Amino acid sequence: MTLREKIEGALQKVRPSLQADGGDVQLVDVDQDGLVKVKLMGACGGCPMSQMTLKMGIEKILKQNVPEVTGVQSV
Repeated sequence: MTLREKIEGALQKVRPSLQADGGDVQLVDVDQDGLVKVKLMGACGGCPMSQMTLKMGIEKILKQNVPEVTGVQSV
């Protein structure tokens, strides 16, 4: 399983929560240092709490499930 596949699998754990609030997350890129770039979509894209969701939700879950992840950045 590739790093990208592992990250997609972990994102599937976060998606139901985001979709329940009218949003979603899309994996854009993963660099060689483990920095994951995602795009918040739908209601999450313009939400004032999106940075908290990104760091406290998405990044936390990804780091727990994919040890190679060093951080998450919204693009």
